[in-house]
Amino acid sequence: MWVIDEYFPSWKDLVIHESSPVKRGASLRLQSECASYIPSQYFPNRDLGGEVDGARCENLEALTFADESIDLHVSQDVMEHIFSPVAAFREIARTLKPGGAHIFTVPIVRKHEASRVRARLNEAGEIVHLQEPEYHGNPIDDKGSLVTVDWGYDICRHIFAACGLFTHTIRIDDISKGIRAEYIEVLVTLKTDPKIIANAMP
Repeated sequence: MWVIDEYFPSWKDLVIHESSPVKRGASLRLQSECASYIPSQYFPNRDLGGEVDGARCENLEALTFADESIDLHVSQDVMEHIFSPVAAFREIARTLKPGGAHIFTVPIVRKHEASRVRARLNEAGEIVHLQEPEYHGNPIDDKGSLVTVDWGYDICRHIFAACGLFTHTIRIDDISKGIRAEYIEVLVTLKTDPKIIANAMP
């Protein structure tokens, strides 16, 4: 939440989409203080764009939002569960307004090693495990969420290759903010406003 406050201090007036929010912390604050807050979860057998139990049904790989309609996409430990991160990063970029951002956390478990795919889908849509299956908690499924990618710091390069946007990695180790853990990186993918670039040119 500190990063959102610092980068987008007027966030309460923005259109914010949060994928897979939880019932605590930043999710609750965004929900209670942002008038244009849109929570979503992915319900595999429901119509995309519809509402299920107060949340919009969205698949990050195929968002139903219009082009340039979202100021901030927010996700907390979601991008390690996507089968096609390239599609997800492209969709996030497509739907961001110029000047908007994707602010997210993801476990950087590989650090300076190359990111590694743990599971993929074959042509029949079946899961193929390339590593021993690993699951994280899921707010809408007691079975948990399969980890599909072990990310390293090269995630920024992967995002740029997917959608052409630059990503900042912010590492916060500050006990005064209650932040001290192994995975403390926050990533900010910015969609630069072309008008700003044009005005800055000589």
